[in-house]
Amino acid sequence: MAKEYMYNHNSILIVVILFVLLLAAEEAGFRIGRNHQRKSDQDVKVQTNTIQAGTLGLLALILGFTFNMSLQRYNSRSEAVIREANAIGTALMRTHLLPAPYNSHIHSLLQQYIDLRLRVNNTTYAMVTEREALTDKTTALQRSIWDQTVQAARIDPNPVTTGHFITAFNNVIDTYSERNALLAAHVPEVILYLLFIVFIMSGALIGYGSGLGQKRTLLPSALLSFLICLLMFIILDLDRPRRGIIKVDQSSMEQLKSE
Repeated sequence: MAKEYMYNHNSILIVVILFVLLLAAEEAGFRIGRNHQRKSDQDVKVQTNTIQAGTLGLLALILGFTFNMSLQRYNSRSEAVIREANAIGTALMRTHLLPAPYNSHIHSLLQQYIDLRLRVNNTTYAMVTEREALTDKTTALQRSIWDQTVQAARIDPNPVTTGHFITAFNNVIDTYSERNALLAAHVPEVILYLLFIVFIMSGALIGYGSGLGQKRTLLPSALLSFLICLLMFIILDLDRPRRGIIKVDQSSMEQLKSE
């Protein structure tokens, strides 16, 4: 897996740096445009406006594509939580098909499993050690439940009873792996780098166009840069499941505690 440099840094810091770079690029573009103002005629200004409009169109295209990509990943993680909760809920109900005393014992182990899954979700990106410890406990608990299931199957090898629970528990393990894979999936950083480059070039062209004109529209361009950076923050926040403001709803998993 390729090292993700941007993912290791705070979203707010990235957006602030981007905003400063946008303002700096706009200021540099304005000064260059002011120096070329006397040498430019109306045709040059029209061509500059055309290029500026095309660059902003390209920016809107990449921005929309990136936002859609991050939103799809967020939706996939939300759906994965529901699928895992449904799989665990089915396994809980099918523990009643197991012979005693394995039915009550495995039911209790599954409740512990739910606690571990909720505790893992409450860990932040910086809590690496805690998250790894909880992952090890989850894996060990999966093995323990499987061992108990094998013993129950030896007592009652009926596919209609223990077989149904084995199928349900296999689904629990599959959804666990699927959810972990989705947590590790992010928007490729090369797309974010491309987006930042287009951002900065757009800011420089806006400043250059203002420099060629008679008056400078400082406030509108600053507001545009702020809105772009705000949208960029939402994209980064959606793409970071273990940090940020936007969190995946865990209510479906929490409801299993009452079963």
